[in-house]
Amino acid sequence: MNSIKRPADRFDWVLAFILLLFGVISIIAISSAQTTGQYTRNFIPSQIQWYVVGSIIIAITMYLEPEQYKKAAWVIYGGGIFLLFLLFILPDGMALVAPRNGAKSWFHLPFGIGSIQPAEFMKTFFIIGLARAITKHHEKYLEKTLQTDFLLLGKILAVLLLPLAFIMMQPDLGTGLVFIAITAALIIVADITWRIILPIFIGTATIGALLLWMALYAQEFLAKFGFKPYHFERIYSWIDPYSYSTNEGLNLITSLNAIGSGEIFGKGYQGREVYVPESHTDFIFSTIGEDWGFVGASLVICLYFFLIYHMTKITLELKDPFSTYICAGIIAMITFHVFENIGMTIQLLPITGIPLPFISYGGSSLMGNMLAIGLIFSMKFHHRTYMFSKDEDD
Repeated sequence: MNSIKRPADRFDWVLAFILLLFGVISIIAISSAQTTGQYTRNFIPSQIQWYVVGSIIIAITMYLEPEQYKKAAWVIYGGGIFLLFLLFILPDGMALVAPRNGAKSWFHLPFGIGSIQPAEFMKTFFIIGLARAITKHHEKYLEKTLQTDFLLLGKILAVLLLPLAFIMMQPDLGTGLVFIAITAALIIVADITWRIILPIFIGTATIGALLLWMALYAQEFLAKFGFKPYHFERIYSWIDPYSYSTNEGLNLITSLNAIGSGEIFGKGYQGREVYVPESHTDFIFSTIGEDWGFVGASLVICLYFFLIYHMTKITLELKDPFSTYICAGIIAMITFHVFENIGMTIQLLPITGIPLPFISYGGSSLMGNMLAIGLIFSMKFHHRTYMFSKDEDD
């Protein structure tokens, strides 16, 4: 029984191996993407650097126990809100703020460190805050009623309000959708009655369908509420990219061509012939599809399914409600990222600029995901300690 106490026995080696595979895939895919010549910079050293930093983040995150995260949840959440707030109170002329494509989403760090996107970290901070709110509610209201469920729903939406408002003001629709997906998942697992959830979800789906219809047939009406022409063009280029082949539809068309040209087994490493803009970041799945074809792309998707399955298995083993909500939120975040990114490259979903987790190039995205995975490691690592102690007492 003493062997159970050893850190090596409590470490999740399977999850670590999955991350290692993603790291290898990321390096290979980014290396191949660079052959298109869109950028002269070599992104490989930077991606390796971010993976090293991400591994350190995982080690630090895993060291802390779930109870420590629970106690510091509002401090962590508030720190993330403060970073998002700084983006708006600091003037654009300052070197610290680095707007990109009209969006104030980045801090430009000095000494050549690079840029960082606070929203990527806020996703995990938001999950911690939301898990704390749900857990404390259930601890306070042991008897579940319709009124307490409405109160819990209000608390969840209150936690969502500030970060979502700051994200949409940047503006960053893709990241905003991630926050909504996380919230929807935790509303489901928070044990709120379906008499409340079902009408909300049906109403939300109805509003979404109505907005899509209005984007196609009632643009002038939506324009009165602040919608811009480029919002409509995103929808049009998704439905009919070939009519917008010189602007909004270009990325999707080239992505479809690249993935289709890979056929079954692909063209091989660095055998790319189709130029796809941003093929090392948001459209890296098109690189995988062209290089390794249907077989290679399917293996990558299967690896994501295995990651999600493994995290779900960990979640079901946990006994601590706070840890369970943390893991559920992270699963929702990563799952939405994967479905949206891959979906937008094959015209299944509109293009939103969401990176592919652990594969797309980007320090903020990778470190943010590593922070989230670090929490999974922590919940698994310390959960086994708790279970051992309980058995020991019995």
